[in-house]
Amino acid sequence: MATTIRLEELEIYQLAMEIGDEVWEIVSKWDAFPKRTLGAQFITAVDSIAANIAEGYGRYFYKERKQFCYYSRGSLMEAKTG
Repeated sequence: MATTIRLEELEIYQLAMEIGDEVWEIVSKWDAFPKRTLGAQFITAVDSIAANIAEGYGRYFYKERKQFCYYSRGSLMEAKTG
């Protein structure tokens, strides 16, 4: 019998959630203008990392799961650019 790993047990998901929490904490301390402009995009990008991992995890077909991993990697690259 195969065991199923819960999403919350995946190390990559846990790391993505930690990154999101850290960025939220950092951006919340910024002044209004940078928070509203760059900060909003930064938060969206880092939140998308974990969200795409979760959505891919919930997909049935391997090809769909893989595609959401690519989306997650793209969000990570976007966050690194900011």
